[in-house]
Order: sequence, then structure tokens, then C-alpha cells
Amino acid sequence: MLDHPLPDTDAWVLLFSNNSLPVLRVTRRHLDEMRADLDRVDTRELAHLILQDPIMTVRVLAYIQPFHGRSLQHDIATVASALVMSGVAPFFRRFVELPTIEDMLKDSPRALLSVLQIIRRAQRAADYAQDWAIRRQDLGMEEIRIAALLHDLAEILVYCFAPRLGLAIQAQQKADADLRSADAQRRTLGLEFQDIQTALCKTWHLPSLLQTLIDDSLADQPRVRNVTLAVRLARHSATGWDNPALPDDYSDIGGLLNLTPDAIRQRLGAEASPEPPPG
Repeated sequence: MLDHPLPDTDAWVLLFSNNSLPVLRVTRRHLDEMRADLDRVDTRELAHLILQDPIMTVRVLAYIQPFHGRSLQHDIATVASALVMSGVAPFFRRFVELPTIEDMLKDSPRALLSVLQIIRRAQRAADYAQDWAIRRQDLGMEEIRIAALLHDLAEILVYCFAPRLGLAIQAQQKADADLRSADAQRRTLGLEFQDIQTALCKTWHLPSLLQTLIDDSLADQPRVRNVTLAVRLARHSATGWDNPALPDDYSDIGGLLNLTPDAIRQRLGAEASPEPPPG
């Protein structure tokens, strides 16, 4: 495991690109079960499974990009399209004996718990983003879902490959409630997760649309704002519905969906506690 920061974004990209990225144990188990009887694999069920796992999702999208060549006018930006393009049998031949996050972090239980919490937060953000995209009648709702799911991918990968550094960032924020996450990242890594994420998107040739949707600086665009607000809400509500930032979230989400803040709160069931993290 890496226990010191790397010199620049290129070094982080090289680390992640040269190693097999781990997926959730539940993802591997279900894929192995499906592989045992390929004739009965339902591609919708397979896509749903993949879309619960941020790392599996990005592995599929990165894998499929070189396949479409120049015959298509647009990048493949959805898992469903990727499965159609690759075919079920070739997909299962490619993704075999996948490493798991749980095995990778078995000697660092605190880091494992943290990364599973981050993934659960990403899953919740994806659910919110998809729900709002449907309400907004956005025909590309899976693209919106994927963008929210992958928004914090670099953070997940740093925890997997450099758990001590991930925990050091977390410890700084716990010690100083006013410390911005980006500042804690720069103190520990010398750069921000977003810097790594941007470089990964380009190196792995991820769809340009996806790169746009996870760029918070473009939040004036409704689709990007959909993603940004979903990620923000999932982060602020991760430990309960009493975060002082939530009223502003309700107001901003209401502006996106043309609903009142109270209607947003009711829609979210914000009086209840969020689902507990896995593990």
C-alpha cells in the first residue's frame, strides 16, 4: 500500500492505470453467479448491478471506449450501451477474477469502513440524481446517474491504494470542522481529488459528456447542477438530517425542480435517518 503522496497527477494516473482496480465483493459475487449461466443473463439486470458500483462502472466505460471506433458519432456514455456494444459473452470473458475492495483493505479496517461509506454516499447521490432527472424529463437519465456515481471516484481510489493518506485527510477534517475538504486534500496530497479525477477522465478516454457532467464549475448548466446538488445532498445528509447546510440544499434543489423547499424536504423524507453504511 502507498503511504506517501505521489509527486503529481500523472503519477497517480499511472498508479491507477497500471493496477487492476478493485470492485465491491458483492459485485464480483453476482458477476460470478451470472457467468455460471450466461444464457440466462438479463442485460438490464447486469447493467443495474454495474451501476451500483462506481469502480465497476468506470471499468466498463473505459473498456468499451476504444471499441466503437469512428463508426459512431457519439461516445458510449451509458452502461446499457456498453453492454450492447461488447456483447454479454465477451464482457464476462474480459471481467473475470476481479480483485475486491474488501480483500485489498483487509488489513486496514478503518479505511475499508470509510471507503464503503463513500461508496454508499455515491450510490445515494446517484439515486437522487436519477430521480430528479426523471422529474425534469431528462432523456439521458442514466448519464446523469453515472456522473453522480463517479463524481468522487478519485477519493475512492485514493482510499483503496493509499488508505493512510485517505485517513489522514479524514482526520484533519474531524479535528477542524472549518477546514475545507479541498484544503485537507492539498495538505496531504499536494493536490485535490478533482485534479486526479480530471486527469483520469482524459487518460481513460471517458465520454466527454461524462467529463462535463462531473465538472462542478459548469453548475450553471441544469444537467450539471442536477449532479452537483445530488452529490452535495448525499454528502450533507450522510450522518443525518440535522446538518446546517441542508436548508440551503433544499432551496437550491427546489429551484432546480420548481418545488418549494418544504416539498423537497417531504420528498426526501428528511425527518428520517439516512440508510446506514454497509459493513
